[in-house]
Amino acid sequence: MSTNFPHPRKGVLDIKAYVPGAHAATGFAEPIVLSANETPLGASPKAIAAYQAVSGRLERYPDGAATELREAIARTHGLNADNIVCGAGSDELLSLIAQAYLGSGDEAIYTEHGFLVYKIAILAAGATPVVAPESHLVADIDAILDRVTSSTRIVFLANPNNPTGTFVPIDEVRRLRKALPGDVLLVLDAAYCEYVRRNDYEPGMELVATTPNTLMTRTFSKIYGLAALRLGWAYCPAEVADVLNRVRGPFNVSAPAIAAGAAAIADLEHVERALQHNDIWLPWLTAEIRKLGLEVTDSVGNFILVHFPEGAKNASAGDAFLKANGIVVRSTGSYGLSHCMRVTVGREHENKALVEALKRFMADGSEETGGKAV
Repeated sequence: MSTNFPHPRKGVLDIKAYVPGAHAATGFAEPIVLSANETPLGASPKAIAAYQAVSGRLERYPDGAATELREAIARTHGLNADNIVCGAGSDELLSLIAQAYLGSGDEAIYTEHGFLVYKIAILAAGATPVVAPESHLVADIDAILDRVTSSTRIVFLANPNNPTGTFVPIDEVRRLRKALPGDVLLVLDAAYCEYVRRNDYEPGMELVATTPNTLMTRTFSKIYGLAALRLGWAYCPAEVADVLNRVRGPFNVSAPAIAAGAAAIADLEHVERALQHNDIWLPWLTAEIRKLGLEVTDSVGNFILVHFPEGAKNASAGDAFLKANGIVVRSTGSYGLSHCMRVTVGREHENKALVEALKRFMADGSEETGGKAV
């Protein structure tokens, strides 16, 4: 066999490509899509208007520093704009962090059911991923610390975590940071932080401001409804921001994304409406699905993790039943949770249609799909 062809770096072929949540169901032109944790309220009208306003000058390069967006973020959260780095989604920022701080022989830690992009970014950088077990689907700080070695360079912590919806209280995050070596970068992925209504939670801004080795990532894909634009940001110590600005693309955020993001983060009324919707329907979905005899993990995000029994009523059968009824959810086998599915909080009629379909699935003694959901 010839070896006269380009070979990727060691570890690249060990990567399992990320597979996003599905958005289609056979036979349905407009299925109910509850697979990607998208906001049911859509983007702010002000963000849409700002996006459209840029359409007449698409021939121009965007501001490579994303100044308007960084300043809007800084005003909203009371931060120094110089310590903010913007990217094409927080996914790009996580990859840039790995690219800048990891190499061959290095290790990076993430938790058992953590976001799949962590492992991809670690392997793509040529480093070794290290998995820390969770305790009852919650990140275990002691398990993370037990896996720190002289080769550890990064700890990735999704807080809240996807797909479990669980979180680590800020006191435990502080304990983790204090116990980690000073040369280990703690990356706090706070993609769902806007939804959390807990007094013992803080997304990471405090630790970034008070330590030289903590970084927080955020996204515009969830509560702000800008998933199609691919937009995220990181709040970093000045030295880390300098490193990321050296390795990111010179125009990594598009002009429409900059304009829409700045308008979205300033529209506090739209964000509050999204929070109020979630405050109503997250507990409703949790309670109604539990009434069907299914376990649901308590979530602080805009989604829930539903557990299915073994046998005919397993998660795979439930997923197929829902798709046959025009409802698309997220299977979680790739997260090591093959007995579960993740369900996004949708609009009122979507949430009710989901519960009714699950009710039929759990009551149906056959493999038939029953009537189609509307």
